[in-house]
Amino acid sequence: MFRIDSKANRMARLPSVSFSDLGFGERQHLQEWLANEPSAFGEDLLIIQKEFAGFDDTKERLDLLAIDKEGSLVIIENKLDDTGRDVVWQSLKYASYCSTLSKTNIASIYQQYLEKIGQAGSAQQNICDFLELEDFNEAKLNAGNRQRLIFVAARFRKEVTSTVLWLLRHGVNAKCFKATPYRHEELIFLNLEQVIPLAEAEELMIGISEKEQEEDTAERTDATRHTLRLEFWRKLLDAMEEVGFDLYSGVSPSRDHWLNAGCGVGGAHYALIFGQSEARVEFGMSSSSKEQNKAMFDYLNSRKLPIETAFGAPLDWRRMDDKKASGAAPISTGP
Repeated sequence: MFRIDSKANRMARLPSVSFSDLGFGERQHLQEWLANEPSAFGEDLLIIQKEFAGFDDTKERLDLLAIDKEGSLVIIENKLDDTGRDVVWQSLKYASYCSTLSKTNIASIYQQYLEKIGQAGSAQQNICDFLELEDFNEAKLNAGNRQRLIFVAARFRKEVTSTVLWLLRHGVNAKCFKATPYRHEELIFLNLEQVIPLAEAEELMIGISEKEQEEDTAERTDATRHTLRLEFWRKLLDAMEEVGFDLYSGVSPSRDHWLNAGCGVGGAHYALIFGQSEARVEFGMSSSSKEQNKAMFDYLNSRKLPIETAFGAPLDWRRMDDKKASGAAPISTGP
């Protein structure tokens, strides 16, 4: 890592230092940094537990447990200046333990973590938001042998890198990140670099196991839900066209659980939602600006009575202060 001196038009190398020289610890520092900034791994991860010890007949603890965008569990093991010899074996044990966790188990583990760190909210709803799903019943978590391994350390021993490369060749999704701290005067920097597999060669090195292929085939053939949605949207759009309702005239049927249409106001839209237990329509305010969305919501909500009178029924007004978007929808009366 280099520091750029723009005035002198020169760069100077920053000296790397060890975690131990800086007085940093594995659990109280490196683990906390990664738990609070998992985007450092170059992908979206949802941390659902740290120091997880929920294994029967053992007191072992894995450092961090996460979910990726595919719903797979990710076991993250952090070491400081050296990996040691046993880190791969430890992680494989943790992966085998985690392979038995059900979707309900995972939601419970995450809920305990939220309560431990003092963060309000529903684990199931957070998982749905992360996976961009409408209903937790649709979530597919920890399927088959898709558990992943991530190793973090300043230095990887040869026996570790050799084993990780062997695992990759045999379909185990594993990555190694080299963590290098740097110091410049009073400032401390951390460079987290993926070294195995090289990022540009990752797709070539990570194979798909036979079981994963079978599961993928089964998922493609078991498309009842998607087929039902397509048929529902097709019939609904046809019915709208027959009665001359043209708001959705340019929209095609989709396998998604929603269909959006613009309303003529930037950042606002109508959404038809086809969920597992209900079908509904929403008016959403989802521009890139949270402040704009809340201002639009407050303006409409201040005119709630005439809007609901014109609509002919009460509406469920959802400001959702903890989210960027806001919306309103008819009040559900059940399935």
